[in-house]
Amino acid sequence: MSFTRRSALITVMIKAAEKAGRQLTRDFGEVENLQVSKKGPADFVSAADLKAEETLHYELSKARPKFGFLMEESGEKKGEDPDRRFIIDPLDGTKNFLRGIPFWAISIAAEEKGQITAGVVYNPISDELFWAERGQGAFLNNKRLEVTRYSKMSDCVISAGNSRVSGCKEFETVGPYCGGLRRLGSCALSMSYVAAGKIDGYWGYGVHPWDVAAAKVIVSEARGRFTDLENGKENDIYAGNYCVTNGHIHNELRQLVLKGYNKNAKHQEKAVS
Repeated sequence: MSFTRRSALITVMIKAAEKAGRQLTRDFGEVENLQVSKKGPADFVSAADLKAEETLHYELSKARPKFGFLMEESGEKKGEDPDRRFIIDPLDGTKNFLRGIPFWAISIAAEEKGQITAGVVYNPISDELFWAERGQGAFLNNKRLEVTRYSKMSDCVISAGNSRVSGCKEFETVGPYCGGLRRLGSCALSMSYVAAGKIDGYWGYGVHPWDVAAAKVIVSEARGRFTDLENGKENDIYAGNYCVTNGHIHNELRQLVLKGYNKNAKHQEKAVS
């Protein structure tokens, strides 16, 4: 069976994402026109980002009024229930959005007592709705997801989340061993693509919890692996540096990335700050 019944919580999260998605899709249609203006589209995109976050906050608060929030733009808002909150990125992949590249997403996670229990990552342009609940599996729209089973790096396509200048040593240490390297421009979607078997691994530095929280549970429920890149600790969404894979190549990818990172440590630290 490819589909599982959605809980009330995940249904609320999906409806909020879809509403914000319709709004962002309309705004995305205006970006190309704004490219030719002298001022450029940056201010417009910032306004779209904030507007989407307001929509998500309103819709989720209406359905779960006691929940707290951790949001990219507005920060933390305490709720009446100290154990439950939503973690939101209204527009992951802002630079892609800014340039009219249709690879960006809305990310919503539900956290309970420090554990991510549900996640939604939604790209309304491609109509890709990734969602998962702990213990219930991960899905792309209504299709159950599972990571790939490739165990040889040479068979694998890897995505990097870092956006530092070209010549990063990690690319030099990873590139010769894998089947292909990508920089897709959205952490949440890249991780969800690992869950869907579209790519086999992802790494990123200087990543925020709202970038990874929803995708983390999607990856985990698709039988993938999510760890701190530097120390290998499992499932810490606040670490900032991550390695996400199908599990089979995890240790090898992590060591190759760290090999490059260690060779270029001063440059990396400056770039992340």
